[in-house]
Amino acid sequence: MNRAVKFGLAGTCTALLALGGLGTYNLLNGLTSGSAGDARPTAGDTFAASELSGKPPSGAEAVRLTRAFLDSWSKQHVDGAASDTDVPDAASRALRDYADGLHLKKVSFDHVVAVGPSAVTAGATKVTFDVAAQVAGGTWNYSSAVAVLKSASGVPAVHWNNSVLYPGMGDGQSLIAGRLPADPDAAKVVASDGTTDLSAFPSLRDIAATIGRNAEPTGGSAGTGVAVVDGDGGAVETVQVFTKGRTPVIRTTVDAGLQAVAESAVQDAHLQGKPAGTVALDWRTGHILAVAHSGDDGDIAINGIKSPGSTMKIITAAALFDRAGLTPSSPAPCTDSLMANSQLFHNDPGVPAVPGATLAQAFTVSCNTSFIKDGFHYLVHDGDASALHDEAVDAFGMGSWSIGGGVATTDPSIPPDAQGGDQAAQFIGQGRVTATPLFMASVAATVRNAGFEQPVILPGQHQESAPRPISAGTAGYLRSMMRSVATTGTAAPRLGGLTGVGAKTGTAEEGDHTNGWLTAYDSRISVAALVEGGSSGVDSAGFVVRQLLTGG
Repeated sequence: MNRAVKFGLAGTCTALLALGGLGTYNLLNGLTSGSAGDARPTAGDTFAASELSGKPPSGAEAVRLTRAFLDSWSKQHVDGAASDTDVPDAASRALRDYADGLHLKKVSFDHVVAVGPSAVTAGATKVTFDVAAQVAGGTWNYSSAVAVLKSASGVPAVHWNNSVLYPGMGDGQSLIAGRLPADPDAAKVVASDGTTDLSAFPSLRDIAATIGRNAEPTGGSAGTGVAVVDGDGGAVETVQVFTKGRTPVIRTTVDAGLQAVAESAVQDAHLQGKPAGTVALDWRTGHILAVAHSGDDGDIAINGIKSPGSTMKIITAAALFDRAGLTPSSPAPCTDSLMANSQLFHNDPGVPAVPGATLAQAFTVSCNTSFIKDGFHYLVHDGDASALHDEAVDAFGMGSWSIGGGVATTDPSIPPDAQGGDQAAQFIGQGRVTATPLFMASVAATVRNAGFEQPVILPGQHQESAPRPISAGTAGYLRSMMRSVATTGTAAPRLGGLTGVGAKTGTAEEGDHTNGWLTAYDSRISVAALVEGGSSGVDSAGFVVRQLLTGG
């Protein structure tokens, strides 16, 4: 039932007392404007939503009713306020929920002004007002509005919807005050320093978003204020903050300084815009310190599955040491070409033929024919055709890794059942052998650490172990040979003179072009880089790796 409201002007003091919690209104304008025809209907008349007036109520009518509605609301006479609306039952429930959700102590209203026809509710007059609500945690000031309708019989009513309580609030939503609900999108994915936002790095935006959706944040604290929530209590919008909370974080293993170097390295001018990807690891722990990529092929650092070329000779050499009993000084003749399984293989340009070469010398200059001949002679012909695959799995941990946070990576592959020309090509990282910079950085890390530590991007993430540790003797042999590659071999033009560095270059044929690879380690990190279309490993990936090893 709508209530008739009468105001008198027995004096300013009397008027202010009568208005109570309505705040300070322009009483003279509000109560004397309009014409005699604006008087409200007599008691007993009701608002009929099915029969609306052909014209909206006048500004004076709309203001009078709005003030009556707000007067009841300010006194927390909920049913009285609701009776001034077109749906009293719904309004009453919503006003009670408003008071309960906000822990409302007091509410007052000011600046009640008719502003003309409503642009949202046809046939209504819009009235705006300011709200001051004393709620849990502080005072919330905001502006709101109502649309006032008039029935054919002349009875006005506030058109009710949730936006009366707060502009834009929808059906099924409500307001709360006090401790703010957690925002699932508020967690920040950060570097190992605990502060640097990973999404600030172009190469890590997708990775950070994935981790943010899947990993559990820590260290956050809720702030206080006012929020709109949905029917399940989930945050829709924070509309007032009284005290700021502390944003929860998901800490990763990424080194912010090294990541910045990696971002620059994959854009090195020497690459001439070719797509590049690089990964840096802490070889002691397997922690991923940097991941960067360029180009339009996605994240080729962790998903660029390509033939790794001669970087695979690290695993080939390990298999020859562990499974054939060779040493770095074992003979490994380097010829210009070699026929294997009816396929002719050549060395890369510039590799000299050295008939009396040792395995260490062949590794240093990256002689393809030496490793193909030894691979066939000691492994394939002796019935151990899966030796390369088994060595990669057993000692280097090749398999399906989860680096954490739901981040997808592409697994490397060394088929255990290579046939035909692939039986030879696998020993030099061609044929069906594929890898990513992530895997090759791990291969270098395993050599330097003398043991496999599965790469992870979240500290504490479960790390798979290798079936057996790489032998100390094999790791020592490989470190000696990789050191020669960096100082006097194929990587020397980029890495010569750097202290404690071991490396292996690679150039892999792919269709009508080649891809350049280089993997290396120093006393702190292991690194691998791939440049699609790189003419050679040292003259493409070498520039990327050098920046990471020297810090830019």
